[in-house]
Amino acid sequence: MRVFTTLPQDDLRDVPAAALAAETAGYDGLTTAENKHDPFLPLAVAAVGTERIGLATSVAIAFPRSPMVVANAGWDLQIASRGRFVLGLGPQIRPHNERRFSVPWSAPAPRLREYVQALRAIWTAWETGARLSHEGAHYRFTLMPPYFVPPSRRLPMVPVTLAAVGPNTLRLAGEVADGVRLHPFCTAAYLDAEILPRLAEGFARTGRAREGFEIVGGGFVATGADDAAVARAMEVARGRIAFYGSTPAYWPVLEMHGLGDLGRKLNAMTKAGQWTEMAAAVPDEVVALFTAIGRHDQLAAVAAARFGGVIDAITVAPGLPPDLLADLRRIPTRFAGFRTAW
Repeated sequence: MRVFTTLPQDDLRDVPAAALAAETAGYDGLTTAENKHDPFLPLAVAAVGTERIGLATSVAIAFPRSPMVVANAGWDLQIASRGRFVLGLGPQIRPHNERRFSVPWSAPAPRLREYVQALRAIWTAWETGARLSHEGAHYRFTLMPPYFVPPSRRLPMVPVTLAAVGPNTLRLAGEVADGVRLHPFCTAAYLDAEILPRLAEGFARTGRAREGFEIVGGGFVATGADDAAVARAMEVARGRIAFYGSTPAYWPVLEMHGLGDLGRKLNAMTKAGQWTEMAAAVPDEVVALFTAIGRHDQLAAVAAARFGGVIDAITVAPGLPPDLLADLRRIPTRFAGFRTAW
């Protein structure tokens, strides 16, 4: 199993030391999110200060950016990292697109499909010199004078992974992407009953092999050196479960477990402005549904039982002991590597 951790994003000056420490400790990858900060800039800093560790956006929000803009960022990060970059994209939900980013909304799966196709068409034109010709319902790219073509370093094409929650985006990820970045608001039962079958449907559409497709995430992780540290980590997970559980887009996970009323209660609390009280509404047994919980000496066994043979990579906190990282990395997975040949 590959083990990722997050980069600090509050201040780019914190990135070099954190990236080098994660690489030295034995983490496989560093990820960034698009919450309060840009997801690409910290990876650029990390790319030039490390040599081995992978770099990924988890995730960059697609629709506020033209695929051409993302293609440039991905190309430059792939060169700076010498082939270690993975582009994780997500559609976000409608209110964020319309009210936070001020971009028009349309059905996300068809638009995201074309987004991935456009990225690959742009990169292929840059790498091979082929004429750029992508014309679809959402994006049109037909102009690429030589002056605007970045130089190639003969690296693999950037792998593209998609954030997916609903059945349409899960099928799409299995069909067109190099991997899926599952939301942490996920249970083992939902993974088995809903996520894996939808991904398999996507694989079947194009005859793709599971071994070339990476499944990342699928739950929270709460760990620490002792029981008190684990309890603190559980409270962090409880707060995140409360936040996500208040969003109707994630309620199918709750409904599977007969917890629909909890989602509606949490949603009502957000509308009443009771943000600080929401976590207390999530009982311990619900935290355990969504979270791999264990001390450092327990976590590898817990993760193997929960994720082994199904999930290919998990994201954990920085600073875990190297021997724990080594144990986690020994958990068997089906992912053999990205197929990103031109």
